[in-house]
Amino acid sequence: MELLIKGGRVLDPASGLDARMNVLVRDAKIAAVGKNIQVPTATVLDAAGLVVAPGLVDMHVHLREPGFEAKETVATGCAAAARGGFTSVVAMPNTNPVTDTPEIIRLVQEKAAPTGVHVYPAGAVSVGEKGQQLTDFAALKAAGAPAVTDDGNPIQNNALMRQALQQAKALGLPILDHCEDRDMVANYGVNEGAVSRQLGLPGRPAVAEELQIMRDVMLAEELGARVHICHISTARGIDIVRQAKARGVAVTCETCPQYFWLTEDEVLRQGALARVNPPLRTAADVEAVRQGLADGTIDVLVTDHAPHTAEEKARPLPDAPSGMVGLETALALNLTGLYHSGLLSLLEVIGRMTCRPAELLALPAGRLCEGARSDIVIFDPDKPWTVDCNQFASKGHNTPFQGKNLRGKVKMTISSGKIIYQEG
Repeated sequence: MELLIKGGRVLDPASGLDARMNVLVRDAKIAAVGKNIQVPTATVLDAAGLVVAPGLVDMHVHLREPGFEAKETVATGCAAAARGGFTSVVAMPNTNPVTDTPEIIRLVQEKAAPTGVHVYPAGAVSVGEKGQQLTDFAALKAAGAPAVTDDGNPIQNNALMRQALQQAKALGLPILDHCEDRDMVANYGVNEGAVSRQLGLPGRPAVAEELQIMRDVMLAEELGARVHICHISTARGIDIVRQAKARGVAVTCETCPQYFWLTEDEVLRQGALARVNPPLRTAADVEAVRQGLADGTIDVLVTDHAPHTAEEKARPLPDAPSGMVGLETALALNLTGLYHSGLLSLLEVIGRMTCRPAELLALPAGRLCEGARSDIVIFDPDKPWTVDCNQFASKGHNTPFQGKNLRGKVKMTISSGKIIYQEG
């Protein structure tokens, strides 16, 4: 199949390309990028007035299957990804059973194959995510895991985390690290501070996140190992990473739209819909996240897409699960909050959503150049729209951004040369 995408503003953040170009797609590869490509036999897609960029890459999503299909399935999660412009996603392992064996990795891969979205299941660091015994990292990598993580069940045992970093270093396998001291946060639903006091609830203190960031930065520095901090949310945590990078430590980090859009006050307005883990923080933390993105301390933008059922999110704040969906709103939230606000260039925003996560995990994605896999998103960076969770492809409608007016709309998503989403 040949597609000729004509007249769009073509972005390839990895090379710095930002120019009006044509893109020729031939089956699963990009055959050419240039100004005067003419192929009479190709199907022409008119991209005038639109941006043509690499398919988006999300290195932190929860597809819930196996075990929690009432919240999401691989199929519905991938449909949401395609609507959001994502062609590659990394699925977290906190499923049931936990993705701690090659067999579960292959199961998720098989479920994803018909969707057209490239799903890379991350393997668990510890057996059953119980923090007691390491999994077989080599076997997980051989099965296709691009990284290992215990995500929502962070490793508390310092010796086990040190051993994990040593083994991961030997295999060239990144560890994606959810940083929280579990004894300090229990199952609390809100940041420790003014809002938790107003609600009369115990809170999750920022220092619980920061202590584990410091621990894992120190371990990575000692071992010469790599560590990636998930969904960073506090000013001091960002500064720990900033200083470690300045010393040459191989630490990277990610954040999500909610951490530069929303403060803890959102919990007062929306209750459990604003419950997420780590929790929404203070206005000062929000500003620190924005500055961490602006100065490059924060490497990657992810969604931490975490669907739950309506019944679960209708529970009182202390009893509801943490998490919000994000695949279908991420591009617009990032464009509206970072690009249209003038904080980052369009190339910088798209780079944090494409080539940077692909580089960190060595994925064959995130590029728009001759010879690259033909994963492409075409979007209107200026088009206004209003979030309506009832239109989501995801089973999860749990978003605090319902009714939000945003700018930036996906028009088409192409994966391996096939159109897997088209607006309307």
